[in-house]
Amino acid sequence: MLRLEKQIEFSDFEGLYKRLIPDNHLLRQINCMTDFNFVVDELRDKYCPDNGRDAENPIRMFKYLLLKSIYEMSDGDLTERSRYDMSFKYFLDYRPEDDVIDSSSLSKFRKLRLTDEGLLDLLIEKSVKIAIEQGVLKSKRLIVDSTHTCSRYHHLSPIEVLREQAKRLRKSVYNVDENMKEQMPVKPTRDDLNEEIEYCKKLLELVGGDEVLMFFASVKEKFNYLQEIVDDDLEHLRESADKEAKVGHKSADTSFFGYKTHIAMTEDGIITAATVTSGEKGDGAELQALVEKSENAGVDIETVIGDSAYSEKANLDYTEVKGIQLVSKLLPCVSNGLRKKENEFTFNKDAGMFVCKAGHMAASKTCRHNKQDFRKENPRMVYYFDVDKCEHCIFREGCYKEGSKSKSYSVSITSDIQSKQKAFQESENFRELSKKRYMIEAKNSELKNRHGYDRAESSGIHSMEIQGATALFAVNLLKIIKLKGK
Repeated sequence: MLRLEKQIEFSDFEGLYKRLIPDNHLLRQINCMTDFNFVVDELRDKYCPDNGRDAENPIRMFKYLLLKSIYEMSDGDLTERSRYDMSFKYFLDYRPEDDVIDSSSLSKFRKLRLTDEGLLDLLIEKSVKIAIEQGVLKSKRLIVDSTHTCSRYHHLSPIEVLREQAKRLRKSVYNVDENMKEQMPVKPTRDDLNEEIEYCKKLLELVGGDEVLMFFASVKEKFNYLQEIVDDDLEHLRESADKEAKVGHKSADTSFFGYKTHIAMTEDGIITAATVTSGEKGDGAELQALVEKSENAGVDIETVIGDSAYSEKANLDYTEVKGIQLVSKLLPCVSNGLRKKENEFTFNKDAGMFVCKAGHMAASKTCRHNKQDFRKENPRMVYYFDVDKCEHCIFREGCYKEGSKSKSYSVSITSDIQSKQKAFQESENFRELSKKRYMIEAKNSELKNRHGYDRAESSGIHSMEIQGATALFAVNLLKIIKLKGK
């Protein structure tokens, strides 16, 4: 049951926050700048209004997730720090002497309360609104790009994930006390997920019950990560490693298994829109959604800056109609190619190859001309796929002819190459605007290196959207505070 009336509670130690947390402290600035009541408005229908025990305040639970994004901590370490860190307690609206929640409550909050698919858009729009109110969002230019996030489980099976995390925990325990080897539970001898889960529970019970071992940060960190996997993601472990994650390609030789977050950002460094897809999706197809979401958030757009992946003909037509200047270098096989099944094959500009909807990248390519009339025939780029993969692909019907020794996809490159865009990209203005694209690379680096966005915290696109929502919201708030200080 959700009680919205806030009881006034006095504390003998209320003066501590004023003494210990200065006005320029990050969390005090966020608290003063942001009205978090929108969280209650959005999650009100996820709680029973008049039955059951009192639920934890949703604003406090959301703030916990915000702290998790800002400081990149596991649930267990986060709640533990909130016991003694006065800045955390102040931010979470605790009295200094109050006890804090159990870490398992965060898992339940994510799974039971944050079920709306629009959370990512909501939080970005809220942060953009704050930026506009604070007068720090001034640019009318968007920079677009995508950043990849590796799946929590890579290609590992659920059993392999549990074994790897259990191994790390045991190793940290042995570094403290080698005699613990004799007390460890017996490892499963079969590849049975239920047995592996039971083993991990026994291991957690043994280590967690030893106060001396849990005193060491190295042990406690590994303990918390294994505990979080078993508690927070147990149903995903039973089903699959990560069904919605897909293989994406950063180049012809490098790949990743996970997701992509497509981001639009102003020159001011404020993220105005984002979409989350599986890893194999191309960047160009998300441009229209990013522009529309940015406009819905209240951003006026005059220019969009991106790499060559955004120079698809559909995007050129869209920005022309919208009166938006698209700064994206033409790539002939993307912009001007006459090709079939455009929704099934996307171009990966990093690798210079097409990728089918199953996520398989072409193995090679060649340029062909009509031998009968070389001068009149426009050249065609032909991309060849691995037949062994096509034979077993779930999408082979209508795409691959049974028994064929090759599978190719061709693009006719026309001679009429959007003369207006070609002339624009030769201009000095285009070159100067293109130089601004580096800004979003720095933002992607910040998300990964400072906010844990290099790895998914859980399984599935919806979980990735929740992680993205809190991370992008946190990054925007930090940027707004930085811009205000200038």
